[in-house]
Amino acid sequence: MTLSSSLSLLGRTALVTGASSGIGRAIALAFASSGAAVAINHLGHAQDAAQLVAEIEAAGGRAVAIEADVSQAAAVQGLQQQAVKALGPTHILVNNAGIIQEKPFLQTSEADWDRMLGTDLKSVFLMCRAFLPAMVSAQSGVVINIASELGILGRAQFAPYCTAKAGVIGLTRSLAREFAPHIRVNAIAPGPVNTAMLDAEHMSPEWRAKEMDIPMQRFGEPDEIAATALFLASDMARFYCGQVLGPNGGALMT
Repeated sequence: MTLSSSLSLLGRTALVTGASSGIGRAIALAFASSGAAVAINHLGHAQDAAQLVAEIEAAGGRAVAIEADVSQAAAVQGLQQQAVKALGPTHILVNNAGIIQEKPFLQTSEADWDRMLGTDLKSVFLMCRAFLPAMVSAQSGVVINIASELGILGRAQFAPYCTAKAGVIGLTRSLAREFAPHIRVNAIAPGPVNTAMLDAEHMSPEWRAKEMDIPMQRFGEPDEIAATALFLASDMARFYCGQVLGPNGGALMT
């Protein structure tokens, strides 16, 4: 088996949540370029999602955009049904949808907490609950959960985000043990990545500066995270189970 054939996703269908921009968009493009048909989930970004579908189709691939709030159970069920109707059974699920908020803990409201954990953690539970039954029936499947280095390190003024991402890591390991050997469940915990989540609206200039204080002395790019996702989705990663891979520029070394 050659390297290129090992990375091929030809004949497989993937669904990526939060795929209209940033890391999710890069993952969708990487999967499509490797032969997968891709369902692109978004919430309120119809134009960006449509542009991504057009880009994939222009390159000869297959894609469909599906709007759904993945923190809501009914919306997730609808997403699953639409994805299967449009592209067939889902072989690869990437739980990427996420938000971030910088706020002192004592100013964090219950609504802040619920919103963060709903989008960043509950969504992973709901998506896995919706898509795993078909994978179990097929005795085959791949789940990739996007966590964060901060789910391991923690950070002042990011308590809900760090809690949610730590939960994603714990959920990944639990599901990996429960559904192996036929379904591979792994996670990616990126370091600072050059996406909208690191802009001034979501993170202060002080924290942005601190993000640069890592051995690689730069932010990562979305396609560098997508390369890790492509590896985990491919047959090259068939012995990976419950792992948390860290493309993080040296911010965390384990």
